[in-house]
Amino acid sequence: MTIQSSIAPGARILCRDAEWLVKSTSRSTDGGRVIEAIGVSEFIRGRSVQFIEELETDLEVLQPEHTNLVADRSHGYVHSLLFIESHLRQTVPEDGKIYVGQQAAMDVMDYQLYPAYKSLAAPRQRILIADAVGLGKTLECGILVSELIRRDRGKRILVVTNKSMMVQFQKEFWVRFTIPLVKLDSGTIQRIRLQIPGNHNPFHYYDRTIISIDTLKQDREYRVYLEQAHWDIIVIDEAHNVAKRGQGASQRAKLAERLANRSDTLILLSATPHDGRPESFASLMNMLDPTAIADESDYTKEDIRDLYVRRFKKDVLRDLRLSIPERQVASVEAQASEIEERVFRALENLQLGGIDGNRKGKQLFKTTLLKSFLSSPAACLETVNNRLKLLRGNVNSAEPDLHELTELGQILEQVSIEQFSKYQRLLQLVQTDFKWNGKDPQDRLVIFTSRLESLRLLKQRLPIDLQLKPEAIEVLDGSMPDTDQNRVVEAFGQENSKVRILLATEVASEGLNLHYLSHKLIHFDIPWSLMTLQQRNGRIDRYGQTRPPQIRYLLTRSQLERMDEVERIIKVLLNKDEQAIKNIGDPSVFMGVFDAQAEEEYTARSIESGLSAAEFSAQLETNAAKGGDFDIFAWFENPDDGSLNAAQETVASPKVEQGKSLSLYPSTYDYAATALGAFETPIPNLNIQPAERSIELQIPAELERRYQRLPPEIRPSDKQLLQLNDRPNAIMQAWEEARRLETSFPQQQYLWDLHPLVEWLKDRGLFRFGRHQAPAIELNSGLAEGESVFILWGSFANQRGKTLMNRWLGVVFNGSKFDRIETLDTTVQRTRLGKTEIPNPGEIDPLLVKELEGLRAEAVRKSIAHLTQARAEFLQQLTPQLEEQRDRLSRLKGNHSRQLQLKFDQDTPTTATEQRRHQEEQRLDRLFQDYENWVDLSMTIEEYPYLKLVAVLRGVGSCH
Repeated sequence: MTIQSSIAPGARILCRDAEWLVKSTSRSTDGGRVIEAIGVSEFIRGRSVQFIEELETDLEVLQPEHTNLVADRSHGYVHSLLFIESHLRQTVPEDGKIYVGQQAAMDVMDYQLYPAYKSLAAPRQRILIADAVGLGKTLECGILVSELIRRDRGKRILVVTNKSMMVQFQKEFWVRFTIPLVKLDSGTIQRIRLQIPGNHNPFHYYDRTIISIDTLKQDREYRVYLEQAHWDIIVIDEAHNVAKRGQGASQRAKLAERLANRSDTLILLSATPHDGRPESFASLMNMLDPTAIADESDYTKEDIRDLYVRRFKKDVLRDLRLSIPERQVASVEAQASEIEERVFRALENLQLGGIDGNRKGKQLFKTTLLKSFLSSPAACLETVNNRLKLLRGNVNSAEPDLHELTELGQILEQVSIEQFSKYQRLLQLVQTDFKWNGKDPQDRLVIFTSRLESLRLLKQRLPIDLQLKPEAIEVLDGSMPDTDQNRVVEAFGQENSKVRILLATEVASEGLNLHYLSHKLIHFDIPWSLMTLQQRNGRIDRYGQTRPPQIRYLLTRSQLERMDEVERIIKVLLNKDEQAIKNIGDPSVFMGVFDAQAEEEYTARSIESGLSAAEFSAQLETNAAKGGDFDIFAWFENPDDGSLNAAQETVASPKVEQGKSLSLYPSTYDYAATALGAFETPIPNLNIQPAERSIELQIPAELERRYQRLPPEIRPSDKQLLQLNDRPNAIMQAWEEARRLETSFPQQQYLWDLHPLVEWLKDRGLFRFGRHQAPAIELNSGLAEGESVFILWGSFANQRGKTLMNRWLGVVFNGSKFDRIETLDTTVQRTRLGKTEIPNPGEIDPLLVKELEGLRAEAVRKSIAHLTQARAEFLQQLTPQLEEQRDRLSRLKGNHSRQLQLKFDQDTPTTATEQRRHQEEQRLDRLFQDYENWVDLSMTIEEYPYLKLVAVLRGVGSCH
């Protein structure tokens, strides 16, 4: 009997007079099947290729009933065990449990597993991870990506992030998850284009890459390449930067829209994902699922509830208390000096009839001057001089404004550094309150300021007044090239570097990890935005911080009532930030505008209107109770309690289920150590230390070819050995050590399922035996004498070539009579396969081989019948899910059609209007047809399984 077989991952095929191992299959744009395979035959071993099934005339799937049974001459049947284990590692989980993410090189907490768990429950993994600052969104993303790789859905990955974040993101993904991302910049892309034929796509050269969104949006040529490339996973970091703002779409937003349909999986990351406008948030949701929202101005939580995860620090405190010590916050006040009081008086009495009289809804220039002075006299003087230059060049400018600003500038010039009270209080804070002298490399300071002139002043004066060398202070601002930004961040986190203080503008407030050697952060000036405050503080108050964060806010108090009221208003912001952290979660609900710049303007308007601090505070409380004009996350509302805290309480994450794959080895380490020790040609400089859980080796030439396509940062030099360890704590300690030694990446690498070495060993294990061969293993315990168990692996794929269902079977015979089918788990338990040493005679009786081969066809027939029944049961679960998705799409299409009808019914019927209506209807039809096709292909299981005979067990002695 010859069965019809599906071409699935793990299948052996013959094509072009050679044998290949199928790694994955997919559908091309024209519906053909693309087979990705690696060579098994001697001259092509390890070579990666792609076949188009319809174009190959000699493609043949090796059938299980023709498998030859052979002897395994290795000690203890080690080759057979590795062969079986490598096939087990090909088995794709078919449920939504977490299998590998919880094993990453990090102190994993339950809440960090939830985004992956929620996403895996959906047919398509497209999700916004919108957890608050400091909770570990990059790590949550890494967990989900790891799970997808484990499910053979993460071969090609593109990460898009800010230029200052590229190295940090790349390092987190490699050190914790061994996911190698090659950094792409304009220069790298140009070099690739020189190395490949002119008609080839540079985005196909590397499978897993990270690139700056600014690099992508700058070159129009990239658009063509992007639209012709496809990835398994696309990650967009700081995704609020690609949301639509206002009436149009920015270059970044247009780029993100183009990328959104180039991948099955799309993961968006942002702690501040919307600006208070439903249309802006809808633009992100539409990237994830363009069918979900019919009206971007009017939708509900039910429309998008499966598309995002949002938690705050207060929601996960039980976990966080173990990882982030409670922060300690204080306002540090300086009393204005006499000359500063003169400036305050001048600002209070300032009358700018021309400038402020001509403003169009914008912040008063007088307020701008006050805000800059609260940063530093130098910043205010720069603002004054810039405006004077503008006024003097304008013949229509108001003479009184010129006079008033000139007088203000003259007073500002008189404020010496000794009379700059806030700066002097900064010195006292650092030297006396903190007792900080810069000698401890693990005690570094982060100082934020919004104004470049203030930053320049601090850069100039602090080395003198704190008796530090100039190289002890580094600066981070948005005008710096990405290479300089990355260098500064790296140096600040390396113990051997001479940097002790980081002076930063808001460019450092998004995403950067500054907590490794720092737990002290000073706001030299205070932003008038709660969102910016939250982002700044999150640089040291974040997952992985081991010491209580010390956060200090510098304020300048004045004797003038109105000027001092401004600082009291600023203190209200600080209090609300703390209230949000402890009780509410999202501080942006206090202003309800959900955008940092809009919050700055909100505070400015409150100051200009003459609100007292008490009135400002009451206004913010009222806003928070309402949740703002549009607070998508306030939909998590408790209907039984209208209190502020209950209204903002997020739904608790359900318990995350974790799964465990069947294995013949106690751990991946044991599997790798055994596989490396079983090479026919010894691995150069192989050193296995089980007590230390470490392995060292010189990379063999075959593995070196794979490393050539990995980031250069992770490849050992010619004089270095590859160092591996399977203990997460050892890897994290090695990372700490790397920072002390000023090396970018730790030399030790995490040995777990996803490491390139393990992937290579698995591939080699799959062709441990020759073409269409399976080992016969004789057991003197665990099986009755004459009992045989045929181990077969069967899987069904969907119509996109992705495995939907796996079954490992033990087909049991007593003598020549079929007995039963059991799970492989049962077989392994009763035979203790892999758990005890198996004596190997080295040969096998030809008569026994003949007897067993006589049972092959029956074993295959019984397996097919069993798998057919299992498929029918699986379909009973799958069919309702498929129908549910079809019904959902039909319902959503109706919503979109009705919205389209309303839109055009408001217009006067014309030929042009009807044309636009027709185009919109066609676009809608295409959109839903694409989604329906994807659902059908993804959730329709193939009729025939892929079946492989992997091994046969034979009892040769009495069972004990």
